[in-house]
Amino acid sequence: MAEYKNKINCEAILNSMKQNLYLPVYCFHGEEIYYIDLLSKYIENHAIKETERSFNQIVLYGKEIDYKVVLDNVRRFPIMAKRQLVVIREAQELKTIDQLSGYLENPLDSTILVLVYKNKKIDERKRYVKAMRKAEKAGRACIFQSDRLYESKISGWISNYLKSKKYTIVSSARDLLAEYLGNDLSKIANELDKLTINLPAGSRINNKMIQGNIGISKDFNVFELQRALGRKDAVKANRIINHLTANSESGLMPAVTTVLYNFFSKLYICKFLPNLNSKTVMQALKVKAFFTRDYTTAATNYSRRDVECVLHLLRVYDLRSKGVWMKLRTNQFNEQTRPGELLKEMIYQILNRVECK
Repeated sequence: MAEYKNKINCEAILNSMKQNLYLPVYCFHGEEIYYIDLLSKYIENHAIKETERSFNQIVLYGKEIDYKVVLDNVRRFPIMAKRQLVVIREAQELKTIDQLSGYLENPLDSTILVLVYKNKKIDERKRYVKAMRKAEKAGRACIFQSDRLYESKISGWISNYLKSKKYTIVSSARDLLAEYLGNDLSKIANELDKLTINLPAGSRINNKMIQGNIGISKDFNVFELQRALGRKDAVKANRIINHLTANSESGLMPAVTTVLYNFFSKLYICKFLPNLNSKTVMQALKVKAFFTRDYTTAATNYSRRDVECVLHLLRVYDLRSKGVWMKLRTNQFNEQTRPGELLKEMIYQILNRVECK
């Protein structure tokens, strides 16, 4: 639902802008920054002619200003131009934003004010929001809320994004990307752009292309490691770790701990479910039916106490990878351990849970 709503609303706003139909006030807010960036960058690049920007385009940062600075800029008239653009980045940091209520309710037609409010939704109880809502009803403001997508919707988003660029992708490659990249749409779009820049238009993207351009191997990646750990397949888990560390140690530890923490956090939720049928797991974890088997299998191999122990170990090794010295019961850790060796040690601990027994 969030994917459909974000896409439709964003396209409608962009279409109006492409027709040079701009409103006096825009507010872009929400937890998914991809669409917020898309809209704010379009306005900055197209609302004012390039020859007029030096005098009529102003970018301010919420944490560096107060409402008086904003009012001084939005109330002035454009210089030798039809309109001016004032963009407030990090608007959530503007502590005195409520003082803009009077202007937001009745803005100037010669000014386009853009409030960029990232990683957070606006508070509908605030005076400035109520003022914007009144202006919106009068057709003089636009408030766009960008909601974060569920992980189960990422695969579909990837297909649609590539389709818009005249590419297609096989389902296994698409799901591999969705697992590997998470639900940060800006990161996904960036990786897909890097992938397609070297491919002819109309190409059908497969696993080999993913491995060659992004570096994700179908058989040796963090998600196959996750699956091997869920099955308690020590041989495969160690084979994957050896492959990963042999190819690159840089940035590997945080990538592995992030993915595994996400997996075992969801597995912990499974331990409280009334049953482990596919539908129940899918609804509770917001994952596609295809992935529920990984969780149901792991749930039979790990007790609740086991999962708690693994989550603790992941936290410890994440801190160690960042240079934080720690001591667990009897063992003193050497903070100089190389990332690859630290990763192998962590996998051994997860499989055997020595420090939690």
